[in-house]
Amino acid sequence: MKSSRRSFQSAGKIVYISLAVILSSLLALGFFPEFENFSSFVTPPVALFLGLAFALIFGIPYPSFNKKMSKYLLQYSVVGLGFGMNVQAALASGKEGMAFTVVSVVGTLVIGWLIGRKLLKVDKNTSYLISSGTAICGGSAIAAVGPVIKAKDSEMSVALGTIFILNAFALFIFPAIGHALGMSQQEFGMWAAIAIHDTSSVVGAGQAYGEEALQVATTIKLTRALWIIPLALVTSLIFKTKGSKISIPWFIFWFIAAMLLNTYVLSHFPSGVAAGNLINEVARKSLTVTLFFIGASLSREVLRSVGAKALLQGVLLWIVISLSTLAFIYLF
Repeated sequence: MKSSRRSFQSAGKIVYISLAVILSSLLALGFFPEFENFSSFVTPPVALFLGLAFALIFGIPYPSFNKKMSKYLLQYSVVGLGFGMNVQAALASGKEGMAFTVVSVVGTLVIGWLIGRKLLKVDKNTSYLISSGTAICGGSAIAAVGPVIKAKDSEMSVALGTIFILNAFALFIFPAIGHALGMSQQEFGMWAAIAIHDTSSVVGAGQAYGEEALQVATTIKLTRALWIIPLALVTSLIFKTKGSKISIPWFIFWFIAAMLLNTYVLSHFPSGVAAGNLINEVARKSLTVTLFFIGASLSREVLRSVGAKALLQGVLLWIVISLSTLAFIYLF
């Protein structure tokens, strides 16, 4: 019994490494025009699906490595995307979403409290973590707020699992819904940035929908993510905690720096434009690999840790923010 289990775990490690290498190799072939067709089918949803399928079958063979890769590779990829964006164009295309950010963040937190605490009776910390993750940027917001409210590991796991499950579904269904509704690139980018939780799924969905959608979604989402700082400060007042460390998403500032460098320096030189385009293309492909590692984090243990009430709160809150954002886009 133990021998067969070890064999299964060993096989899982081999499959895990093989999938990561194959995905990376196929994406690398995209840099060569004659082999471009080999990488065309390796899209963000495909990479996420492979990661999900692997984790549900084999579990997570290298949990520490997988966690670090999904975290840091995502941050580096987002910064790299900045080298393909123009500051003025990004701000112009995303200004409507930025104006809606304040209302949606506060509104999501209030509605989350009503659904979680009043309707479903989810415990206070878990409910607040789910609401925070939905309001701003998923796992990053939960990781920032958790220490402030002194959340237990079990509460963090439930909140992260809930948000992660919904993120996985979002990457698959949002582009399909956007096409079915005939949404423009700008409309979809704004909708994805506000209604999808984690930056990874927002960028992945935007990339799947189109170039302009990617720029709008990334700009609005990272602007929204800056709300982690005031949220953590307000949270410390609400929960009356002192001396808690606030986790600041510094990579967002590097993303802004990359946009500024691309707009005001690299764009004035042919070699600079070429360098910016190359970095941006590497970042896009790295993001696809990142989604494989993120998908490989959703094991059966994670699914079992998420209670029905917590998941229902996440789903109901997600539906509310998705529909209200659509209403805002079409009515205003």
